[in-house]
Amino acid sequence: MLDLAIIGGGPAGMTAGLYATRGGLKDVVLYELGLPGGQITQSSEIENYPGQKEIVSGMELMSSWPEQSKAFGLKHSMNEVAKIVKSSDIFTLTLTNGEKISAKTVIMATGSKPKKARLKGEDKYFGKGVSTCATCDGFFYKNQEVVVVGGGDTALEEAIHLSHICKTVHLTYRGDKFRASPNTVARVQKLANIKIYFNTIVDEIIGDDSGVSQVNIKNKKTDSIEKLKLQGIFIFVGRDVLNEPLRQDDGGFLCDTNDSGEIIVDLKMQTSVPGLFACGDIRADSPKQVVCAASDGAIAGIGAISYLG
Repeated sequence: MLDLAIIGGGPAGMTAGLYATRGGLKDVVLYELGLPGGQITQSSEIENYPGQKEIVSGMELMSSWPEQSKAFGLKHSMNEVAKIVKSSDIFTLTLTNGEKISAKTVIMATGSKPKKARLKGEDKYFGKGVSTCATCDGFFYKNQEVVVVGGGDTALEEAIHLSHICKTVHLTYRGDKFRASPNTVARVQKLANIKIYFNTIVDEIIGDDSGVSQVNIKNKKTDSIEKLKLQGIFIFVGRDVLNEPLRQDDGGFLCDTNDSGEIIVDLKMQTSVPGLFACGDIRADSPKQVVCAASDGAIAGIGAISYLG
């Protein structure tokens, strides 16, 4: 039986493993189907991780993390966890290969991933002008023009963030009315450098080997196309929370979640189920930054030690 099972091998999961094993837990396994590292490995440039002065790719930033996280005995299993249930004080993990694993504690660090808008050129130029994180990539477009896609709170809040960095933010939304809260909408409308396009979709993202060079936007009512010469487009059309292992036979989840399916935790990363912790992008109100995910992981790892006494 494991002392701790960690589901997910991004910054949160690896840091949880590091702190848990360094803190004395002996039987700790991290379940990650592929190479640990997480979504950050897809980023082309990282310049805001503390202590990392040089700009590096996400892959470069994470390159040393797996070995460090294993230094005190963390084991890596290249298996996917399909389901987690709890009976009495023991968790049972069912792997996709049918194997069942027992654990005294579990840390969920599977994260979430941005939904794709299915735009022409979106996949081709992702990381080369197409982004889903204004905090991560907005600075690269200082005093430039960018496009933001989306009409919810996240899209508008990120547009506001970009407005303080960029010359002009072209905010496009396919509907005729934003879905964001009235206060957020009012804030956007007060900013002179945010240009709002209702009933508008991105028709195509155009570029070359160096990245995005043009974004064509289309008015759904008139079919007119406007060609925007710029290098950055930020897409915020929702996120898929990777919480499926927690789904139970009755259709609900093992622990409390919010309306988006994100796991609700306290300041110790403890969920509503004793012994079950969640950290990183899968938890509610996560800032979705590498440094914050690592912090969450450390707290969760320490929390698991405390729970086991």
